Amino acid sequence: MAEVTIIGAGVAGLWAAWECSKAGLHPRVIDKNGPPGAHGCSWWAGGMLAPFCEGAVAEPEIVRHGQGAARAWAEVTEVVHRGSLVVALERDKDELARFARRTTGHALVSDDLAQLEPDLPGLRRALFFAGEAHLNPRRALADLLAALAARGVVVEQASASPDDVQGPVLDARGYAAGLPGLRGVRGEMVVLRAPEIDITRPVRLLHPRHPLYIVPRGGGVYMLGATQIESTDARGVSARSVLELLSAAYALDPRFAEAELLETGADLRPAFADNVPRVIAKGRVLHLNGLFRHGYLMAPALARQAVAYLTTGETGDLLHAD
Repeated sequence: MAEVTIIGAGVAGLWAAWECSKAGLHPRVIDKNGPPGAHGCSWWAGGMLAPFCEGAVAEPEIVRHGQGAARAWAEVTEVVHRGSLVVALERDKDELARFARRTTGHALVSDDLAQLEPDLPGLRRALFFAGEAHLNPRRALADLLAALAARGVVVEQASASPDDVQGPVLDARGYAAGLPGLRGVRGEMVVLRAPEIDITRPVRLLHPRHPLYIVPRGGGVYMLGATQIESTDARGVSARSVLELLSAAYALDPRFAEAELLETGADLRPAFADNVPRVIAKGRVLHLNGLFRHGYLMAPALARQAVAYLTTGETGDLLHAD
């Protein structure tokens, strides 16, 4: 089997390794920090596989390719198929109507809302995106690593750039790759334990200033996210961001005020100007980058297009030759 070197063991690099392995290639995965952990933005993701919701602000490629993400992830990990809800407080009901106009794949629910999520108090209506799903990102990364290990692929801890290795290279280093036009977008999140609250699917709260999403992780644990700040500041979560996230959660359900604060995290998400990820072909090097906040949603499609180009020369709408 031909060997392909993959630099970067985040969600993009691991998916590239998985697709290479399935295509009969032998991927060698190198990362300066070793396997995924708190040092990379893949660790801090929400895990929502929500292409239709993302259509409110994202380009059509995200909606189109994202619809295959849940099926792809189900190859290696547990995917929860319970859809997602988009809600707004009564004072912000116009935000819900605006979101509905910008998206597809949803149904407006009112009387049925109490049946979908009995533990969401005081909400009169919501948009239900039945075709969406979610997963636990850290469990998904572990399961993907295990699936690769079963095929003889492990992550080597070493520093490397494309110039340091021979043969074809898939560069999936994210913001560290330093590609022209790539910017860092700061994102922050909070993890809470609130066992008295029982929410079973991702819920997005629309707010003119502080939009919020809540993703259940099981066992009364919830991930709250996420800020989106045009900044390359890589410090820990700011007090302002924690206050805004918790205030929005409290507005949705006051019981979150009594939740146990388990964890906070922040990292830089790599993005191009249009916020659409792409494969950039530069000779023997393919750069997989720009996943922005769509890492788990778009990594499978990005990896498939990279490997198709590598093996057959086939191009796709996410691939750009430089």
